[in-house]
Amino acid sequence: MDWKSHIISDKKILLGKPTIKGTRISVEFILERLADGWTEEKILESYPHLKRSDIQAVFSYLNDFVKDGLMVELRNKMEE
Repeated sequence: MDWKSHIISDKKILLGKPTIKGTRISVEFILERLADGWTEEKILESYPHLKRSDIQAVFSYLNDFVKDGLMVELRNKMEE
C-alpha cells in the first residue's frame, strides 16, 4: 500500500504531525486508540469519514519507518 496517498504532514495542521489526508486525525491519535484497545471497527464507527484503507495506511507508514531503521536509531540514542 502507498501510504503517501493517505497520510500527509502540513505545518498548518496539528503543527505538522502526520495526519490522515483531509482530516485533523493524526497517525499518533489512531495508534493511541489502538493501544487503548479500540478495534478498527470502533475507530471507523466513531470517525465515519475514515476508511479502512486510512487505517491500513497507518500500518504501512509505520512499517516503512521500521524497515528504514529509523525506529532502531531512535532506540539506540535513547539508551545512550
